[in-house]
Amino acid sequence: MAKHADFAIEVITGAEFVTGSTRMKAGTAQKLVLNMISTAVMIKIGRVHDNKMVHMHLSNNKLIERGTKMIMDATGLTYEESNRILLAEGSVKKALEKIMQR
Repeated sequence: MAKHADFAIEVITGAEFVTGSTRMKAGTAQKLVLNMISTAVMIKIGRVHDNKMVHMHLSNNKLIERGTKMIMDATGLTYEESNRILLAEGSVKKALEKIMQR
């Protein structure tokens, strides 16, 4: 099948450790490949800064807290200032862009 694909991805999983667990091993290999592809896509389309996901929907307090700390780490601003800019801009990416324009 790889001969006919534009981009062949073949994963050699080897022998099963536990007889009868083929689906578990194949499923894990498939998940790893899909995670690598989606991670590469997120990086390519600019949703990652350094090693952090900066284009995320601020849907709960945990994500707002995480975003605030990312801005603090990247800029050296206080917690309050970072949080204010994050909430005003709606995403870490937009907040960092605004700060860098100053």
